[in-house]
Amino acid sequence: MKFSGKMVTLLVIVALIIGAAGSYGITTLFGFGSKEQALPLNDSNQRNSDYQKIESVYQFIGKNYFQKVSNAKLTNGAIQGMIESLNDPFSSYMDPNTAKQFTQSLSSSFQGIGAEVQLENNIITVVSPIKGSPAEKAGLRPHDQILEVNGASLEGLGLDEAVSKISGKEGTVAHLVVKRSGVSTPLEFNVTRKEIPLKTVSLKTYQQDGHTIGYIDIKSFSENTSKEFASALSKVDGKHIDGLVIDVRGNPGGFLDQVEKMASAIISSKKPLVQIQDRNGKIVEAFHSDLKKKEPYPIVGLIDNGSASAAEILSGALKEAGDYPLVGVKSFGKGTVQQAVDIKGDGGKSELKLTMYKWLTPDGYWIHKKGIQPTVSVKQPDYFFSSPMTIEKNKPLKFDMNNEQIANAQKMLQGIGYNPGRTDGYFDQATQNAVRAFQKANKLEVNGEIDVQTAAKIQDKVVAAVQDPQNDLQLQAAFHLIDQKLAK
Repeated sequence: MKFSGKMVTLLVIVALIIGAAGSYGITTLFGFGSKEQALPLNDSNQRNSDYQKIESVYQFIGKNYFQKVSNAKLTNGAIQGMIESLNDPFSSYMDPNTAKQFTQSLSSSFQGIGAEVQLENNIITVVSPIKGSPAEKAGLRPHDQILEVNGASLEGLGLDEAVSKISGKEGTVAHLVVKRSGVSTPLEFNVTRKEIPLKTVSLKTYQQDGHTIGYIDIKSFSENTSKEFASALSKVDGKHIDGLVIDVRGNPGGFLDQVEKMASAIISSKKPLVQIQDRNGKIVEAFHSDLKKKEPYPIVGLIDNGSASAAEILSGALKEAGDYPLVGVKSFGKGTVQQAVDIKGDGGKSELKLTMYKWLTPDGYWIHKKGIQPTVSVKQPDYFFSSPMTIEKNKPLKFDMNNEQIANAQKMLQGIGYNPGRTDGYFDQATQNAVRAFQKANKLEVNGEIDVQTAAKIQDKVVAAVQDPQNDLQLQAAFHLIDQKLAK
């Protein structure tokens, strides 16, 4: 996120300077507008004592450690240690390589698996896979915990180190071992990295009960998202739509200035769109819409547990404006604002991403770790969230077996019209009959067993079913709300 509007500049410089005697000098500047002011520092005697302690350890390690260690490694470790002591999954220190990757991830494209992650309880945790990304197609979900990448454990790694292992060149494979809540054994995913084009906004129109409904899908809030959104809004308006659905499901967030511009384009309200609060509880900025009158058609938002950060800012603004209902399930719950700033000392190549503010909804609520509740709660069918099956050759799932893979297969079969009568993981006669019926309909060997070919075909059919808007219960509920508003 980065500020815009009245908050013109935000400068934080942390200088770690190692002189001939190994002393540290730290200067912190914080300014609004063009005025910069040194932050007041606490008791100088205590501060000097603390610095002497750091210097003492630094010098001792440098002289006595059994291997030579670079100044840069010790300095980076000291900074990383300070960040980790905050126990904040959203604050991080980025060395030059990681800072470059972070900047690219919010630009026009980047190479990787396409998932926003955070460090939660010292475990790399998925916030949300980007829509249409390899991570989403492979089956990763919000709150999945990534334990290993290509055989290497992520335990004990900082966020940036872990991200560097997960990302990589297009065409290479990230083999992930993932722990998922409610699943007793780890899941494994092979995710082929690719160039992730961050065209963040897409649009469609639907014909619904004689009405033309516009649909704008926002995948993330990148540096050009507000421009893409303005273009999409202009195009759907040109189609003389009767209603609009704005979808931020699976949207992990992004830049604050982008969501502020987008909300200003559609929300007419006397309330602020979002409020920024500092550590002392003071509102340092409140963004308002310049829109004088609302759009002449109803607008409905879609959210889910992968809607985070900037996506929640937009959702909160829609909901609390009073006229724009939300459909779906409770959002992720990220109510803090990070600022990425250069660190003096290496030419601005390293960055500190630090949580500096809270953001509040128009009515002043802090949604952190709570999320935003939808106006209308609608869950998707179970098969939308089924885990991928990993079937080994010559080891099919078959009659009288009982495990979680079978439970997932049963949910998938049920979702695509071959009801096995149960989803508890026991492969009974009814499940065998459902598998036989599926195999016959799809010209597979009819043996009643879920082998590699049958599993692949089931998953292909599930993907197609999930992509069919008729099966999207949340989207259909949004259409229904618009129909109700138009009928009044």
